[in-house]
Amino acid sequence: MIEDDLFLKEDNDEPQPWLTTFADLSMLLLVFFILLFSMSTLNQKVFKETILSVRQALGKGEKGTLKIPLGAEDAGVSVDEIRQYREIIEGQKKVFSDLQYFYTEKGLEGIVGAYLESGKIILRLPAQVLFAPGQVTLTKQGKKTLIELKDFFIKHPDQKINIVGYTDNIPPKPGGRFKDNWEISALRAINVLRFLLSLGIEPQRLTATGFADLNPVYPNNTPENRAKNRRVEFVLEKMIAP
Repeated sequence: MIEDDLFLKEDNDEPQPWLTTFADLSMLLLVFFILLFSMSTLNQKVFKETILSVRQALGKGEKGTLKIPLGAEDAGVSVDEIRQYREIIEGQKKVFSDLQYFYTEKGLEGIVGAYLESGKIILRLPAQVLFAPGQVTLTKQGKKTLIELKDFFIKHPDQKINIVGYTDNIPPKPGGRFKDNWEISALRAINVLRFLLSLGIEPQRLTATGFADLNPVYPNNTPENRAKNRRVEFVLEKMIAP
């Protein structure tokens, strides 16, 4: 019995190189499956926002039959809707390229900023291009700039135009004409809208919004940054026929 125990002990102490290879292979497989899992895990919030944007882009709004997956549930969006949404995105990319060519041709490069985000085209104009400091009435230069942009808006009648006014974080002087920055940003957006109406842009395409000092593009910590935050943006979205 003692001899048998010694034999087993000696046998177990013998080196077994295949265990090292097996351990390495197991680790590689584990890392591989962890990588696959991380790539396949959905961010529920981002997925929900994406599906809502699909519904809104297709004219179905937030009160449709949307189902957000909480496990194995169906998303409630058909393949045709996804395809149509992708076509909208591709169409907006073409409109954006046309816009870049347009403002370069018109000499507006360096004045008009533009970028494309989730199917929305945003044109950004510094407030000083359109208005005198602290004022809400369009200047001659501002009207001239809008007349130039009007040609592009008319060329793309399928684009809804939301005009958004912004200010910096410095409130108007007490006792002045304007109560606060909300009023200034809203009136600037409204006056731009009214001027575009006078140029022949269809009223159903236009909306106006004032956001005061919300959503600054730069920190309001220097005069230069505050000047950049005072702006008017034109948010273009593809309109879907009912």
